[in-house]
Order: sequence, then C-alpha cells, then structure tokens
Amino acid sequence: MAVEFIGIAPDTDRDHCPTVWADAESQEILLQGWKTGTEIQAECEASSPANGPVPDSEAIVRIPARMIPMIREACDVVERARLR
Repeated sequence: MAVEFIGIAPDTDRDHCPTVWADAESQEILLQGWKTGTEIQAECEASSPANGPVPDSEAIVRIPARMIPMIREACDVVERARLR
C-alpha cells in the first residue's frame, strides 16, 4: 500500500481533524472525518438505495466543505495512477 497524505482540515487543532489520503496503488481515497450521530445516520440510510443499514465495517463520516480541494486532489492522484 502506498498511501499519500493529501491534506488536513485547515483551522483545526491537529488533534482530531478530518484528513485526506490517496492510495494510488489500490486506487482508493481514504478519509478521516467526524462520526455522524444516529439521527444523521438514520437519515442517510433512509435515503439510500442500499438494502439495510450501514454495516459495521463501514461508516458515514462528516467532511467539511473547506476540504473539497483536498478531496479533488486525492481524486486526481488516484485517477492518474489508473491511467498509467
């Protein structure tokens, strides 16, 4: 696995911050974010076409909009790796 750090949420305390990484080898984007509460998770599950609740091996996380440029950069890293 070749994980590349992309960025951390600006204006945070650097202790508990949303973070973005890209793994070009597996062509995946990794996100660290704030856990949603049960109410938000229920809303997401209710609006999803998936069958059933979010499994224990998955999570819905909140990522602040100010991190969109970092997420785009991670997408670019993964996409470039795919095109090689």
